[in-house]
Amino acid sequence: MNNYGEKPKAGFVGFGEVNTPRDLIEKKCESAAQLLEEAGLELVKTSPVSDDQEGREAARAAAELARQDFDALIVCIAGWIPSWAVFSVIDRFKNKPMILLGLTGRQEDSRFITTADQAGTTALRKPMEDMGYRFKYVVCRFGAQLPVESITTYCRAATAAARLRNAKICMAGYRDMRLYGTLYDAVSLKKTIGPEVEHCDLLELKQLMDAAGEEEVDSQVKKVKQRWHFKKEPGKEALINSVKLCLAIKRKVMERKCEAFSYADVDGIKKLMGFAPAGAMTLLHDETEISTVPENDSLGAVTQLVVKFLTGQVAAYLEFYEFTDQGALMGVPDYVPSEIVDGQVEIMPTSFGDFGEGLLNVSRLKTGKATVCRLGQAGGKYTMHVMSGEAVTPPAWEEAGWAPPAPQLPGLEFLFDGDVEEFIQSVMSQHYIICYGDIRKELADLADMIGFKII
Repeated sequence: MNNYGEKPKAGFVGFGEVNTPRDLIEKKCESAAQLLEEAGLELVKTSPVSDDQEGREAARAAAELARQDFDALIVCIAGWIPSWAVFSVIDRFKNKPMILLGLTGRQEDSRFITTADQAGTTALRKPMEDMGYRFKYVVCRFGAQLPVESITTYCRAATAAARLRNAKICMAGYRDMRLYGTLYDAVSLKKTIGPEVEHCDLLELKQLMDAAGEEEVDSQVKKVKQRWHFKKEPGKEALINSVKLCLAIKRKVMERKCEAFSYADVDGIKKLMGFAPAGAMTLLHDETEISTVPENDSLGAVTQLVVKFLTGQVAAYLEFYEFTDQGALMGVPDYVPSEIVDGQVEIMPTSFGDFGEGLLNVSRLKTGKATVCRLGQAGGKYTMHVMSGEAVTPPAWEEAGWAPPAPQLPGLEFLFDGDVEEFIQSVMSQHYIICYGDIRKELADLADMIGFKII
Protein backbone atom coordinates (compact mmCIF):
# COMPACT_ATOMS: atom_id res chain seq x y z
CA MET A 1 0.00 0.00 0.00
CA ASN A 2 1.35 3.45 -0.94
CA ASN A 3 -0.06 6.99 -0.93
CA TYR A 4 -2.32 6.03 -3.82
CA GLY A 5 -3.95 3.05 -2.12
CA GLU A 6 -3.41 -0.41 -3.57
CA LYS A 7 0.04 -0.92 -5.11
CA PRO A 8 -0.38 -1.05 -8.91
CA LYS A 9 0.63 -4.36 -10.48
CA ALA A 10 1.74 -4.43 -14.11
CA GLY A 11 3.22 -6.93 -16.51
CA PHE A 12 6.52 -5.91 -18.13
CA VAL A 13 7.98 -7.31 -21.32
CA GLY A 14 10.81 -5.84 -23.40
CA PHE A 15 11.57 -6.23 -27.09
CA GLY A 16 14.63 -5.89 -29.30
CA GLU A 17 15.56 -7.18 -32.75
CA VAL A 18 17.57 -10.39 -32.99
CA ASN A 19 20.56 -8.64 -34.59
CA THR A 20 20.84 -5.99 -31.85
CA PRO A 21 23.33 -6.93 -29.11
CA ARG A 22 21.31 -8.94 -26.57
CA ASP A 23 23.12 -7.54 -23.54
CA LEU A 24 22.29 -3.98 -24.60
CA ILE A 25 18.55 -4.75 -24.89
CA GLU A 26 18.57 -6.52 -21.52
CA LYS A 27 20.34 -3.65 -19.77
CA LYS A 28 17.93 -1.06 -21.19
CA CYS A 29 14.89 -3.08 -20.12
CA GLU A 30 16.31 -3.86 -16.68
CA SER A 31 17.08 -0.19 -16.08
CA ALA A 32 13.53 0.87 -17.07
CA ALA A 33 11.94 -1.84 -14.90
CA GLN A 34 14.05 -0.87 -11.90
CA LEU A 35 13.00 2.79 -12.16
CA LEU A 36 9.35 1.79 -12.29
CA GLU A 37 9.66 -0.51 -9.28
CA GLU A 38 11.40 2.25 -7.34
CA ALA A 39 8.44 4.50 -8.23
CA GLY A 40 6.02 2.07 -6.55
CA LEU A 41 4.94 -0.40 -9.24
CA GLU A 42 4.86 -4.14 -8.65
CA LEU A 43 6.05 -5.75 -11.90
CA VAL A 44 5.47 -9.21 -13.31
CA LYS A 45 8.57 -9.46 -15.53
CA THR A 46 9.78 -11.71 -18.28
CA SER A 47 13.05 -11.61 -20.25
CA PRO A 48 13.17 -9.47 -23.40
CA VAL A 49 11.82 -10.95 -26.61
CA SER A 50 13.58 -11.02 -29.99
CA ASP A 51 12.18 -11.92 -33.40
CA ASP A 52 13.66 -15.41 -33.67
CA GLN A 53 12.27 -17.13 -36.75
CA GLU A 54 10.51 -19.91 -34.85
CA GLY A 55 8.82 -17.49 -32.46
CA ARG A 56 10.08 -19.37 -29.41
CA GLU A 57 10.96 -16.14 -27.54
CA ALA A 58 7.47 -14.73 -27.98
CA ALA A 59 5.80 -17.98 -26.90
CA ARG A 60 8.04 -18.21 -23.85
CA ALA A 61 7.30 -14.63 -22.74
CA ALA A 62 3.54 -14.96 -23.23
CA ALA A 63 3.46 -18.16 -21.18
CA GLU A 64 5.52 -16.64 -18.36
CA LEU A 65 3.37 -13.53 -18.16
CA ALA A 66 0.18 -15.60 -18.14
CA ARG A 67 1.22 -17.36 -14.92
CA GLN A 68 0.39 -14.28 -12.82
CA ASP A 69 -2.39 -11.73 -12.87
CA PHE A 70 -1.76 -8.01 -13.38
CA ASP A 71 -3.82 -4.94 -14.24
CA ALA A 72 -1.81 -3.41 -17.12
CA LEU A 73 0.90 -4.57 -19.50
CA ILE A 74 3.97 -2.43 -20.21
CA VAL A 75 5.21 -3.19 -23.73
CA CYS A 76 8.78 -1.88 -23.53
CA ILE A 77 10.38 -1.35 -26.94
CA ALA A 78 14.15 -1.16 -26.41
CA GLY A 79 15.06 -1.18 -30.09
CA TRP A 80 13.75 -1.97 -33.53
CA ILE A 81 11.52 -5.05 -33.52
CA PRO A 82 9.33 -6.47 -36.30
CA SER A 83 5.74 -5.99 -35.17
CA TRP A 84 4.70 -9.63 -35.49
CA ALA A 85 6.95 -10.58 -32.58
CA VAL A 86 5.23 -8.04 -30.33
CA PHE A 87 1.71 -9.05 -31.29
CA SER A 88 2.61 -12.70 -30.74
CA VAL A 89 3.10 -11.83 -27.08
CA ILE A 90 0.50 -9.19 -26.34
CA ASP A 91 -2.49 -10.65 -28.20
CA ARG A 92 -3.16 -13.01 -25.29
CA PHE A 93 -3.60 -9.97 -23.01
CA LYS A 94 -5.70 -7.81 -25.32
CA ASN A 95 -8.36 -7.41 -22.62
CA LYS A 96 -5.89 -5.48 -20.43
CA PRO A 97 -4.85 -1.82 -20.70
CA MET A 98 -1.34 -1.43 -22.08
CA ILE A 99 1.48 1.08 -22.28
CA LEU A 100 3.41 1.14 -25.53
CA LEU A 101 6.73 2.42 -24.21
CA GLY A 102 9.65 3.45 -26.41
CA LEU A 103 13.05 3.84 -24.77
CA THR A 104 15.92 5.98 -26.04
CA GLY A 105 19.63 5.71 -26.77
CA ARG A 106 22.63 7.04 -24.87
CA GLN A 107 25.45 9.47 -25.36
CA GLU A 108 28.85 7.81 -25.69
CA ASP A 109 31.76 10.24 -25.89
CA SER A 110 30.99 12.49 -28.84
CA ARG A 111 28.38 10.24 -30.45
CA PHE A 112 24.80 9.24 -29.63
CA ILE A 113 24.14 5.49 -29.80
CA THR A 114 20.56 4.44 -30.64
CA THR A 115 18.86 1.10 -31.18
CA ALA A 116 16.00 2.69 -33.18
CA ASP A 117 13.50 2.32 -30.35
CA GLN A 118 10.99 4.67 -31.95
CA ALA A 119 11.18 2.84 -35.26
CA GLY A 120 9.72 -0.05 -33.29
CA THR A 121 7.02 1.97 -31.52
CA THR A 122 5.91 3.93 -34.58
CA ALA A 123 5.49 0.66 -36.50
CA LEU A 124 3.21 -0.54 -33.72
CA ARG A 125 1.10 2.44 -32.66
CA LYS A 126 -1.43 2.56 -35.50
CA PRO A 127 -1.85 -1.21 -35.86
CA MET A 128 -2.52 -1.45 -32.12
CA GLU A 129 -5.08 1.34 -32.42
CA ASP A 130 -6.72 -0.26 -35.46
CA MET A 131 -6.90 -3.63 -33.69
CA GLY A 132 -8.76 -2.12 -30.74
CA TYR A 133 -6.08 -2.28 -28.08
CA ARG A 134 -6.56 0.07 -25.11
CA PHE A 135 -3.18 1.66 -24.62
CA LYS A 136 -1.18 4.76 -23.83
CA TYR A 137 1.72 5.66 -26.09
CA VAL A 138 4.73 6.89 -24.12
CA VAL A 139 8.15 7.67 -25.57
CA CYS A 140 11.46 8.73 -24.07
CA ARG A 141 12.70 11.77 -25.94
CA PHE A 142 16.23 11.91 -27.35
CA GLY A 143 18.56 10.91 -24.50
CA ALA A 144 16.01 11.93 -21.84
CA GLN A 145 14.98 10.18 -18.64
CA LEU A 146 12.18 7.63 -18.52
CA PRO A 147 8.81 9.46 -18.04
CA VAL A 148 8.08 7.49 -14.90
CA GLU A 149 5.11 9.54 -13.66
CA SER A 150 3.19 9.14 -16.91
CA ILE A 151 3.60 5.37 -16.68
CA THR A 152 2.79 4.99 -12.99
CA THR A 153 -0.26 7.26 -13.31
CA TYR A 154 -1.64 5.03 -16.05
CA CYS A 155 -0.94 1.89 -14.03
CA ARG A 156 -2.78 3.35 -11.03
CA ALA A 157 -5.74 3.99 -13.31
CA ALA A 158 -5.56 0.40 -14.57
CA THR A 159 -5.63 -0.93 -11.01
CA ALA A 160 -8.59 1.34 -10.24
CA ALA A 161 -10.41 0.10 -13.35
CA ALA A 162 -9.85 -3.52 -12.32
CA ARG A 163 -11.16 -2.87 -8.81
CA LEU A 164 -14.21 -1.03 -10.14
CA ARG A 165 -15.22 -4.07 -12.18
CA ASN A 166 -15.71 -6.08 -8.98
CA ALA A 167 -16.79 -3.33 -6.57
CA LYS A 168 -20.09 -3.36 -4.69
CA ILE A 169 -22.11 -0.49 -3.20
CA CYS A 170 -24.62 -1.10 -0.42
CA MET A 171 -27.76 1.01 -0.83
CA ALA A 172 -30.19 1.20 2.11
CA GLY A 173 -33.59 2.42 0.97
CA TYR A 174 -34.36 4.01 -2.39
CA ARG A 175 -34.62 7.49 -3.91
CA ASP A 176 -34.50 9.64 -0.80
CA MET A 177 -36.64 12.82 -1.11
CA ARG A 178 -37.76 11.60 -4.58
CA LEU A 179 -34.59 13.10 -6.09
CA TYR A 180 -33.81 12.50 -9.76
CA GLY A 181 -30.08 13.13 -9.91
CA THR A 182 -29.26 10.33 -7.48
CA LEU A 183 -30.72 7.52 -9.62
CA TYR A 184 -28.72 5.11 -11.76
CA ASP A 185 -29.08 2.71 -14.68
CA ALA A 186 -27.83 -0.69 -13.57
CA VAL A 187 -27.08 -2.07 -17.03
CA SER A 188 -25.02 0.84 -18.37
CA LEU A 189 -23.25 1.23 -15.01
CA LYS A 190 -22.18 -2.41 -15.04
CA LYS A 191 -21.21 -2.28 -18.69
CA THR A 192 -19.15 0.92 -18.59
CA ILE A 193 -17.82 1.45 -15.06
CA GLY A 194 -18.34 -1.89 -13.36
CA PRO A 195 -19.77 -1.57 -9.82
CA GLU A 196 -22.82 -3.47 -8.64
CA VAL A 197 -25.35 -1.66 -6.43
CA GLU A 198 -26.82 -4.04 -3.85
CA HIS A 199 -30.00 -2.85 -2.14
CA CYS A 200 -31.19 -3.52 1.39
CA ASP A 201 -34.22 -2.24 3.28
CA LEU A 202 -34.04 0.18 6.18
CA LEU A 203 -35.93 -2.50 8.09
CA GLU A 204 -32.82 -4.70 7.90
CA LEU A 205 -30.80 -1.96 9.60
CA LYS A 206 -33.52 -1.47 12.25
CA GLN A 207 -33.54 -5.20 13.00
CA LEU A 208 -29.76 -5.19 13.41
CA MET A 209 -30.01 -2.14 15.68
CA ASP A 210 -32.56 -3.92 17.87
CA ALA A 211 -30.31 -6.98 18.06
CA ALA A 212 -27.23 -5.01 19.20
CA GLY A 213 -25.82 -6.27 22.48
CA GLU A 214 -25.99 -3.88 25.44
CA GLU A 215 -22.35 -4.53 26.38
CA GLU A 216 -21.09 -3.74 22.88
CA VAL A 217 -23.18 -0.57 22.68
CA ASP A 218 -21.99 0.67 26.09
CA SER A 219 -18.37 0.02 25.12
CA GLN A 220 -18.74 2.08 21.92
CA VAL A 221 -20.51 4.90 23.77
CA LYS A 222 -17.55 5.17 26.14
CA LYS A 223 -15.12 5.21 23.21
CA VAL A 224 -16.82 8.05 21.35
CA LYS A 225 -16.99 10.14 24.51
CA GLN A 226 -13.21 9.85 24.74
CA ARG A 227 -12.52 10.11 21.00
CA TRP A 228 -14.60 13.16 20.06
CA HIS A 229 -14.81 16.65 21.50
CA PHE A 230 -18.43 17.54 22.31
CA LYS A 231 -19.46 21.20 22.17
CA LYS A 232 -22.07 20.36 24.80
CA GLU A 233 -23.14 17.25 26.63
CA PRO A 234 -25.05 14.90 24.31
CA GLY A 235 -28.24 13.14 25.30
CA LYS A 236 -27.88 9.46 26.17
CA GLU A 237 -30.48 8.41 23.61
CA ALA A 238 -28.68 10.24 20.77
CA LEU A 239 -25.42 8.46 21.62
CA ILE A 240 -27.05 5.03 21.86
CA ASN A 241 -28.99 5.48 18.59
CA SER A 242 -25.82 6.59 16.79
CA VAL A 243 -23.80 3.64 18.06
CA LYS A 244 -26.53 1.11 17.26
CA LEU A 245 -26.97 2.44 13.72
CA CYS A 246 -23.23 2.43 13.12
CA LEU A 247 -22.96 -1.18 14.28
CA ALA A 248 -25.90 -2.15 12.05
CA ILE A 249 -24.44 -0.51 8.94
CA LYS A 250 -21.01 -1.95 9.65
CA ARG A 251 -22.41 -5.47 9.90
CA LYS A 252 -24.47 -5.05 6.74
CA VAL A 253 -21.64 -3.74 4.55
CA MET A 254 -19.23 -6.37 5.86
CA GLU A 255 -21.80 -9.09 5.22
CA ARG A 256 -22.28 -7.85 1.65
CA LYS A 257 -18.51 -7.18 1.17
CA CYS A 258 -19.30 -3.66 -0.04
CA GLU A 259 -16.82 -0.78 -0.36
CA ALA A 260 -19.29 2.12 -0.43
CA PHE A 261 -22.57 2.87 1.30
CA SER A 262 -25.49 5.24 0.73
CA TYR A 263 -28.85 5.46 2.46
CA ALA A 264 -32.25 7.13 2.67
CA ASP A 265 -31.50 10.02 5.00
CA VAL A 266 -34.29 12.61 5.18
CA ASP A 267 -37.22 10.36 4.18
CA GLY A 268 -35.59 7.33 5.77
CA ILE A 269 -33.61 7.34 8.99
CA LYS A 270 -34.64 10.83 10.11
CA LYS A 271 -38.33 10.44 9.29
CA LEU A 272 -38.86 6.76 10.19
CA MET A 273 -36.38 6.27 13.02
CA GLY A 274 -36.69 9.77 14.45
CA PHE A 275 -33.04 10.79 14.73
CA ALA A 276 -30.28 12.21 12.54
CA PRO A 277 -27.65 9.66 11.44
CA ALA A 278 -24.66 12.05 11.42
CA GLY A 279 -23.12 10.58 14.58
CA ALA A 280 -23.47 7.05 13.27
CA MET A 281 -21.78 7.97 9.98
CA THR A 282 -18.95 9.79 11.77
CA LEU A 283 -18.36 6.70 13.90
CA LEU A 284 -18.58 4.42 10.86
CA HIS A 285 -15.71 6.34 9.26
CA ASP A 286 -13.69 5.98 12.46
CA GLU A 287 -14.27 2.23 12.45
CA THR A 288 -13.97 1.35 8.73
CA GLU A 289 -12.40 2.45 5.44
CA ILE A 290 -15.74 2.48 3.61
CA SER A 291 -16.81 5.51 1.55
CA THR A 292 -20.26 6.95 2.26
CA VAL A 293 -22.66 9.52 0.86
CA PRO A 294 -26.27 10.19 1.99
CA GLU A 295 -29.57 10.44 0.11
CA ASN A 296 -29.30 7.24 -1.97
CA ASP A 297 -26.75 8.95 -4.18
CA SER A 298 -25.81 6.11 -6.51
CA LEU A 299 -23.40 7.89 -8.86
CA GLY A 300 -22.00 9.87 -5.95
CA ALA A 301 -20.98 6.54 -4.42
CA VAL A 302 -19.51 5.37 -7.74
CA THR A 303 -17.52 8.61 -7.96
CA GLN A 304 -16.22 7.94 -4.46
CA LEU A 305 -14.97 4.51 -5.52
CA VAL A 306 -13.25 6.00 -8.56
CA VAL A 307 -11.41 8.52 -6.38
CA LYS A 308 -10.71 6.04 -3.60
CA PHE A 309 -9.24 3.42 -5.93
CA LEU A 310 -7.07 6.03 -7.67
CA THR A 311 -5.76 7.76 -4.55
CA GLY A 312 -6.35 5.62 -1.47
CA GLN A 313 -8.21 8.56 0.11
CA VAL A 314 -11.63 8.23 1.73
CA ALA A 315 -13.25 10.40 -1.00
CA ALA A 316 -15.61 12.47 1.16
CA TYR A 317 -18.68 14.22 -0.20
CA LEU A 318 -19.42 17.96 -0.05
CA GLU A 319 -22.48 19.95 -1.11
CA PHE A 320 -22.68 23.29 -2.89
CA TYR A 321 -24.15 26.05 -0.69
CA GLU A 322 -23.12 29.14 -2.64
CA PHE A 323 -21.16 30.00 -5.77
CA THR A 324 -18.69 32.88 -5.67
CA ASP A 325 -16.75 34.82 -8.29
CA GLN A 326 -13.79 32.56 -7.63
CA GLY A 327 -15.45 29.23 -6.96
CA ALA A 328 -17.88 27.85 -4.41
CA LEU A 329 -18.74 27.58 -0.73
CA MET A 330 -19.03 23.84 -0.08
CA GLY A 331 -20.03 22.06 3.10
CA VAL A 332 -22.10 19.29 4.65
CA PRO A 333 -25.10 19.40 7.00
CA ASP A 334 -24.23 16.22 8.84
CA TYR A 335 -20.86 14.46 8.96
CA VAL A 336 -17.34 14.28 7.56
CA PRO A 337 -14.76 11.46 7.86
CA SER A 338 -12.03 12.11 10.40
CA GLU A 339 -9.49 11.66 7.58
CA ILE A 340 -10.30 15.13 6.22
CA VAL A 341 -10.66 16.81 9.64
CA ASP A 342 -8.05 19.35 10.70
CA GLY A 343 -7.53 18.47 14.37
CA GLN A 344 -9.96 16.63 16.63
CA VAL A 345 -13.46 15.64 15.55
CA GLU A 346 -15.95 18.22 16.93
CA ILE A 347 -19.50 17.09 17.68
CA MET A 348 -22.45 19.34 18.49
CA PRO A 349 -25.70 17.74 19.70
CA THR A 350 -28.45 19.71 17.94
CA SER A 351 -31.55 19.40 15.77
CA PHE A 352 -32.75 20.69 12.40
CA GLY A 353 -36.38 21.56 11.72
CA ASP A 354 -38.73 18.81 12.92
CA PHE A 355 -36.05 16.13 13.15
CA GLY A 356 -34.97 14.81 16.54
CA GLU A 357 -31.61 15.48 18.13
CA GLY A 358 -28.58 14.18 16.31
CA LEU A 359 -24.83 14.37 16.79
CA LEU A 360 -23.86 16.94 14.18
CA ASN A 361 -20.23 16.83 13.10
CA VAL A 362 -18.96 20.44 13.07
CA SER A 363 -15.26 19.73 12.56
CA ARG A 364 -12.83 22.04 10.80
CA LEU A 365 -11.70 20.67 7.43
CA LYS A 366 -8.21 20.37 6.00
CA THR A 367 -7.19 22.91 3.38
CA GLY A 368 -4.79 22.80 0.43
CA LYS A 369 -4.70 21.76 -3.22
CA ALA A 370 -7.73 19.64 -4.01
CA THR A 371 -9.95 18.20 -6.74
CA VAL A 372 -13.74 17.93 -6.81
CA CYS A 373 -15.51 15.67 -9.28
CA ARG A 374 -18.81 14.02 -10.08
CA LEU A 375 -19.90 11.23 -12.42
CA GLY A 376 -23.07 11.74 -14.45
CA GLN A 377 -25.02 9.63 -16.95
CA ALA A 378 -27.32 10.38 -19.87
CA GLY A 379 -28.54 7.82 -22.38
CA GLY A 380 -26.09 5.22 -21.13
CA LYS A 381 -23.10 7.54 -21.68
CA TYR A 382 -21.03 8.62 -18.68
CA THR A 383 -19.33 11.96 -18.05
CA MET A 384 -17.02 13.02 -15.22
CA HIS A 385 -17.14 16.70 -14.28
CA VAL A 386 -13.82 17.72 -12.73
CA MET A 387 -12.36 20.88 -11.22
CA SER A 388 -9.08 21.38 -9.40
CA GLY A 389 -8.44 24.29 -7.09
CA GLU A 390 -7.39 25.49 -3.68
CA ALA A 391 -9.47 24.58 -0.63
CA VAL A 392 -9.29 27.38 1.94
CA THR A 393 -10.95 28.10 5.28
CA PRO A 394 -14.37 29.66 4.59
CA PRO A 395 -15.75 32.85 6.15
CA ALA A 396 -18.17 32.52 9.08
CA TRP A 397 -21.49 31.17 7.75
CA GLU A 398 -24.52 29.18 8.85
CA GLU A 399 -27.48 27.35 7.35
CA ALA A 400 -30.94 28.58 8.37
CA GLY A 401 -33.12 26.09 10.22
CA TRP A 402 -30.76 24.74 12.87
CA ALA A 403 -31.72 25.09 16.51
CA PRO A 404 -30.04 28.17 17.99
CA PRO A 405 -27.21 28.79 18.40
CA ALA A 406 -26.79 27.74 14.78
CA PRO A 407 -23.66 25.66 14.15
CA GLN A 408 -20.86 26.51 11.72
CA LEU A 409 -21.10 23.51 9.42
CA PRO A 410 -17.97 21.74 8.15
CA GLY A 411 -17.04 23.54 4.97
CA LEU A 412 -14.45 24.89 2.59
CA GLU A 413 -14.24 27.77 0.19
CA PHE A 414 -13.06 26.11 -2.98
CA LEU A 415 -11.20 28.44 -5.34
CA PHE A 416 -11.41 27.04 -8.86
CA ASP A 417 -8.43 26.72 -11.18
CA GLY A 418 -10.80 27.09 -14.14
CA ASP A 419 -13.70 29.26 -15.28
CA VAL A 420 -16.44 29.47 -12.63
CA GLU A 421 -19.33 30.16 -15.02
CA GLU A 422 -18.31 27.29 -17.29
CA PHE A 423 -18.30 24.98 -14.28
CA ILE A 424 -21.70 26.21 -13.09
CA GLN A 425 -23.28 25.55 -16.47
CA SER A 426 -22.09 21.92 -16.37
CA VAL A 427 -22.81 21.12 -12.70
CA MET A 428 -24.32 17.65 -12.26
CA SER A 429 -25.52 17.35 -8.67
CA GLN A 430 -25.65 18.89 -5.22
CA HIS A 431 -23.03 16.31 -4.15
CA TYR A 432 -19.43 16.42 -5.41
CA ILE A 433 -16.58 14.23 -4.21
CA ILE A 434 -13.38 15.83 -2.90
CA CYS A 435 -9.84 14.53 -2.66
CA TYR A 436 -6.67 16.37 -1.75
CA GLY A 437 -4.18 16.92 -4.55
CA ASP A 438 -4.62 17.36 -8.28
CA ILE A 439 -5.77 14.04 -9.81
CA ARG A 440 -6.87 15.28 -13.22
CA LYS A 441 -4.24 13.18 -15.02
CA GLU A 442 -5.29 10.02 -13.21
CA LEU A 443 -8.96 10.68 -13.99
CA ALA A 444 -8.13 11.36 -17.65
CA ASP A 445 -6.25 8.06 -17.94
CA LEU A 446 -9.09 6.15 -16.31
CA ALA A 447 -11.68 7.85 -18.53
CA ASP A 448 -9.75 6.90 -21.66
CA MET A 449 -9.31 3.37 -20.37
CA ILE A 450 -12.92 2.49 -19.52
CA GLY A 451 -14.86 4.84 -21.75
CA PHE A 452 -16.28 7.91 -20.10
CA LYS A 453 -15.81 11.59 -20.97
CA ILE A 454 -14.07 14.23 -18.87
CA ILE A 455 -15.39 17.81 -18.80
